[in-house]
Amino acid sequence: MRAARQWLTVGAVCGFVTVALGAFGAHGLKGRIATDLLANWGTAAAYLGMHGAAILTCGLLLLQRPKTPLVNLAAWCFLIGIALFSGSLFLMALTGERMLGILTPFGGIALLAGWVLLAQGAWRTGSAGD
Repeated sequence: MRAARQWLTVGAVCGFVTVALGAFGAHGLKGRIATDLLANWGTAAAYLGMHGAAILTCGLLLLQRPKTPLVNLAAWCFLIGIALFSGSLFLMALTGERMLGILTPFGGIALLAGWVLLAQGAWRTGSAGD
């Protein structure tokens, strides 16, 4: 149950941060940074929110089946992916340092791994042997 509460909390915090950073990008950065960097900000916020919801899903699955290590690992991949993918895009938009974009694909790989692990964990959660 501890992991479920942890991921539900992390997912909720991601939702809050998504709204805050999305609003900041739309209202605070518009006209202050280049349009391509503003688009990166929007992408970062969208992926943060989407994967925050995925983390919430992991937490809900773990409430039902606390001993589902693949789902727990999926949540970690989502969190790492958010940090690398969204984090690098947010920083790139704020600093203009395009070399930070080298981190973005690693975040994307972590996000993809999270989805694969979530699918495997959800499939196994519903199996008769579980």
